[in-house]
Amino acid sequence: MGKKYWLIKSEPNAYSIDDLVKDKRTHWDGVRNYQARNFMRDEMKTGDKILFYHSNANPPAVVGVCEVVKEAYPDFTAFDSKDKHYDPKSKKENPTWMMIDIQIIEKLNRPVTLEEIKQNPKLKNMRLVKRGNRLSVMPIEKTEFNEILKMSNR
Repeated sequence: MGKKYWLIKSEPNAYSIDDLVKDKRTHWDGVRNYQARNFMRDEMKTGDKILFYHSNANPPAVVGVCEVVKEAYPDFTAFDSKDKHYDPKSKKENPTWMMIDIQIIEKLNRPVTLEEIKQNPKLKNMRLVKRGNRLSVMPIEKTEFNEILKMSNR
């Protein structure tokens, strides 16, 4: 099976592209949506490429490119009662939530805003622009990935 392409969302005040540039690699924890969890658990593989998206930002935009460097494993924040992502129903012997590790490839020279994405006819079917699609982890097509990189003046 070939490489897949993804978009992950983060609020920049929680974890930004600049944080990832500084850290170089991080675990992607705190995902508490079953469909997003299933994408990470079942489909995201080492080497898959990811667009890093700043949500709840002004303006919301794709700001970087990263890749999966470790496939899904139990999200340890679910077991820590002091962590904001704690889930008392998730047990170490049968974890509910998973995470992956990602590493930075590049911060885009120019962010590609949600408005620009919506205005590009080549991206009209992208999940990101579909009504009601608020997933923090979503698959995208290779053509969508490439179009956004082209739009960033890369």
